[in-house]
Amino acid sequence: MAQVQADRDLAVVIGLEVHVQLETDTKIFCGCSTGASEEPNTNTCPVCLGLPGALPVLNEGAVEAAVKVGKAIDASIPERTRFHRKNYYYPDLPKNFQISQYDAPICQDGELEFAVEGERRTVGIERAHLEEDPGSLKHKGGSIDTAEYTLVDYNRAGTPLLEVVTEPDFRDAGEVRSFLAKLEEVLEYLGVFDAERDGSLRVDANLSVVDGEEVGPDGEIDDATLEAANRTEVKNISSHKAAEKALSYEAQRQKNAIERGRAVEQETRHWDESRGITVSMRSKEEEKDYRYFREADLPPLEVADWKERIEIPELPDARRERFREEYGLGEEAADKLTSTKQVADFFEDVAAAFDADLAATWVADNLLGELNYRDMAVTDVDDRLDEIQRLVELVATDEITAKNARETVLRSMLDDGRHPDTVVEEEGLGKTSGDEVQAAVEAAIEDNPDAVADYHDGEEGALNFLVGQVMQATGGSADPGDVNQLLREELES
Repeated sequence: MAQVQADRDLAVVIGLEVHVQLETDTKIFCGCSTGASEEPNTNTCPVCLGLPGALPVLNEGAVEAAVKVGKAIDASIPERTRFHRKNYYYPDLPKNFQISQYDAPICQDGELEFAVEGERRTVGIERAHLEEDPGSLKHKGGSIDTAEYTLVDYNRAGTPLLEVVTEPDFRDAGEVRSFLAKLEEVLEYLGVFDAERDGSLRVDANLSVVDGEEVGPDGEIDDATLEAANRTEVKNISSHKAAEKALSYEAQRQKNAIERGRAVEQETRHWDESRGITVSMRSKEEEKDYRYFREADLPPLEVADWKERIEIPELPDARRERFREEYGLGEEAADKLTSTKQVADFFEDVAAAFDADLAATWVADNLLGELNYRDMAVTDVDDRLDEIQRLVELVATDEITAKNARETVLRSMLDDGRHPDTVVEEEGLGKTSGDEVQAAVEAAIEDNPDAVADYHDGEEGALNFLVGQVMQATGGSADPGDVNQLLREELES
């Protein structure tokens, strides 16, 4: 019987291979579209189908995107890079080899800093290399291990990928989720990635469990320990949340095996999201199994001057810091307003016309809150910037109350597509004149003697009741702050 070792201190070691679909119009080695197609096997040609005699031609846009990523992660970009053939059989790989990069990747020795529970962490990026995507498999009647049959669609074959390979620097699944969110944020700022595309970011994770005593005070583990540990590769991870769930499951599965005295098999496992488990696919390949050799149909690529020639935009951390300094924003507001490049651009457009605090309140709190509630994004309203600015102007010039602007006008703009001026006119939301507010204040005091008595007895809630009565009488078109002040003046006179 296997001996249980429940008191053993175990540590998790995780490294990632993140496959990023680069945002190009055409595939990496041919002119076929990378756009979505409802019909399978239609965005194809002899090159991406691997037909005899078809020759690849490198997409310059994919190379430029890779260089941008290299600059963003402070990687070394060599003078010359080249492509290899990675040989393996899989049904959605029509040539039986994948054109990839082996010993001369376009990006080497980079790093990415991110936050985990308020603390800064830096993960090493061993390499980032260009390659082509295989096709896709459609499992019918079940998952990969239970399907009745599987269909192959080659529309995705040849889509340009950048595979980002990290050092084994992660120590739990939560760190992985935070890293992926930061990586995706940087990629979107660079304009080389579209998170809305299906399958645009896919993760393979290598995970092993080692004795806790082998981990140094800063989380470092020596190479010999890593080499000796059997690791599993977990595939089919397609989101930040799925990565955390899959790796939490796999870490616990391996710990359970070790604590029961069982060996962890070195294998490739499939993340079955519907069941929330990993299942064994095959024994894990080693580097020698791929039989790499140079791609004879693609000459070496000279990229020495690309790093200097290609510009990258302001990245999220730098923009966040600038927002705090230039606009005087707090950390929470700056984080919200730089969550995506589109949100940051939208805020700066509004802030160019209005006070920064007012612009921040309307974009970070009001607009984003209403969009999130509707499962919408800023990109859904970026063509209505002038209408949003008009709404902010109505508040800034005291033409309507902030409450009505937020709860009636903005919501109607998003739900019905109406212009803010139209909503104000049709709903009668223009601010009540001073005389009308004064009359409503006097009427509220006269009609509610019990509340007046409670106020004089020190019950502050009575004032709130009277404010509500005035707001009701004016149809919400009075400014609550003005009403509050007028009531106090009348009650104290």
